[in-house]
Amino acid sequence: MPTDPERARAAYDRRQWKSAYGSFVAADKDEPLEAEDLFRHAMSAYFIGFDDDCIRALERAHHAHVEASEDLRAVRCAFWLGMRLAARGEFGPAMGWFARGQRVLGSHDECVEHGYLLLPQVMQHRMTGSYQDAYDTAALAVELGTRFREADLLAFAVYEQGHALLKLGRVADGLALMDEAMVAVTSGELTPLVTGLIYCSVIAGCCEVLELRRAREWTAALARWCEEQPDLVTFAGQCLVHRSQLMRIDGSWTEALQEAKAALERIERGADQQAAGAAHLERAETQRLRGEFEEAEAAYRRATEWGLDPQPGLGLLRLAQGQTGTALAGIERALSETSDPPRRAILLSALVEAALAAGDAQRARDRADELLEIAERLEVLALTAMAAQARGSVELAERQSTQALGSLREAWKAWHELDAPYDAARVRVGLARCCGELGDSDSATLELEAARQTFERLGAVSDLAALGRSGPPDHPLTPRELEVLHLVAGGKTNKAIASALVVSERTIDRHVSNILTKFGVPSRAAAIAYAYEHELI
Repeated sequence: MPTDPERARAAYDRRQWKSAYGSFVAADKDEPLEAEDLFRHAMSAYFIGFDDDCIRALERAHHAHVEASEDLRAVRCAFWLGMRLAARGEFGPAMGWFARGQRVLGSHDECVEHGYLLLPQVMQHRMTGSYQDAYDTAALAVELGTRFREADLLAFAVYEQGHALLKLGRVADGLALMDEAMVAVTSGELTPLVTGLIYCSVIAGCCEVLELRRAREWTAALARWCEEQPDLVTFAGQCLVHRSQLMRIDGSWTEALQEAKAALERIERGADQQAAGAAHLERAETQRLRGEFEEAEAAYRRATEWGLDPQPGLGLLRLAQGQTGTALAGIERALSETSDPPRRAILLSALVEAALAAGDAQRARDRADELLEIAERLEVLALTAMAAQARGSVELAERQSTQALGSLREAWKAWHELDAPYDAARVRVGLARCCGELGDSDSATLELEAARQTFERLGAVSDLAALGRSGPPDHPLTPRELEVLHLVAGGKTNKAIASALVVSERTIDRHVSNILTKFGVPSRAAAIAYAYEHELI
């Protein structure tokens, strides 16, 4: 009959993390685990979100290897301890463990462990903005990983080189290196820990520079990997955040909110603060687009509590609320705090919109010019779309309708190619204005109607309100209330509707009350009957 350690190892090899963790805990009660089993115990705990248990087991594994004079294994434990603590924001203890690893490594001949201990130096260079030094140091780790045929180290170091190049503005070269790292990931050459780390890091890097097509491809691959491990908590939450972001861009807003909610549920069982903040930020962005301003503001506040800057989303929310000065000040403040080109590009795009709303055409022109310079330098399609849209908006404000038409056509083509329907529809509103000013009323009507249909399908309440209606409304309900009415007619309770739309039950209560008041009926059943009678559903 297998012993507890044997059962634990077998479950670990099958990536049944909960079972492995439970068996390691049981085995450890009978007799202290051996050093290698302590490391497996640590990894099992990490994968199911038991971060403190992971750290305690790694510490024990390190000391057990030291006592057994297994210096190189002890160094690896010290390295992973430092990496885990750094990810939690505990940089003092992390640096202590990296230093401990260097001391234990001592005067050993050059080996793989020297390469692993170069990675904390890469991290330090990255944190101080010394990206060329980060690239050069990662190159030394690549050489050691190649020489000693250590797949984990090689892939990790190649990714770090790619990330450094992204930060240096060499986007195409950086993405090529990230693709190389991902080859090792998708071919199954790496341990589960490094597989998950590189998946999430590469996807985050792609999203950082708005390389949407790669982000979609790698996110789908990460989702498949996570689905193969139902117990997985740590990377599954980050995967859901990335999926939420991409669904928002794709126009699947209800699904995006559901993914963000699921991500928070997963993340709350782990210790990834940055992922928690990102999940709240994704909720805020989608709710802002849907016109759910109260819920969006609350989510932006939660993202801020986790240490994320809510701009430019919060500024765009203020702009939609008519607070143009507040919007400008917030986005300008965020812009003054970053030199990162992709981050600046996102802020500049929002700033052009806010400046035009404030009637400050010169500021809008200056910011659009900087955005264009970044887009031309980085050569990423989404940035090209943003720059063309900003340039066309400025030209339209300056009554240069012919030039604006060309710029906005370029923007629409890029957004369409990227499967970003909301952004494409917003460009069509500008195209309609251009066509109208050039006397082509038929094309103006067609562009405007195409934009309206997209906004209605997505539930873009603010954009629909800005368009206005060509005639009297067919019913008194807002798009959100109409969506709630459809769910009520489907037999869902307020609690179920709140869950489906990812809002509070109190919010749904208010929407239902508004529907009854506007219809002048006393009950849900009467509201459904009224809706069918007037062909609203």
